[in-house]
Amino acid sequence: MDRKIHLFLSYMGLILSPALAYAVTPHEQLAAYVKAAGVPANPAAGQQFFTEKHGKDWSCATCHSANPAATGKHATTGKAITALAPAADVTRFTDVAKTEKWFKRNCNDVLGRECSASEKANLLAWLVTVK
Repeated sequence: MDRKIHLFLSYMGLILSPALAYAVTPHEQLAAYVKAAGVPANPAAGQQFFTEKHGKDWSCATCHSANPAATGKHATTGKAITALAPAADVTRFTDVAKTEKWFKRNCNDVLGRECSASEKANLLAWLVTVK
């Protein structure tokens, strides 16, 4: 019986370990973007990036609202979007794969391309200051 429990727990560990490997804090993700960018993050540039349009019809604030601590609404579908600021939604920026998925989609909508590591670092550096 003990062997079966041990095997079960080992099996569960293998299943859960990939998910746990991606559980991070927003500050850990910020540090990774800063390292990839090779320059310090600039929160003021992140705020400017969030609010301005970049040659396309939308800015980040178009869907996430001017206040990233508030609930947003998708500009096309009208679907509610939970607050972007980690202080308002503790699940934000705690899953690397999910963060990268949404950066890829949203940067394409706003910029027409993927965001650079520096742009991600600047934006996240600002978002972690929003209360």
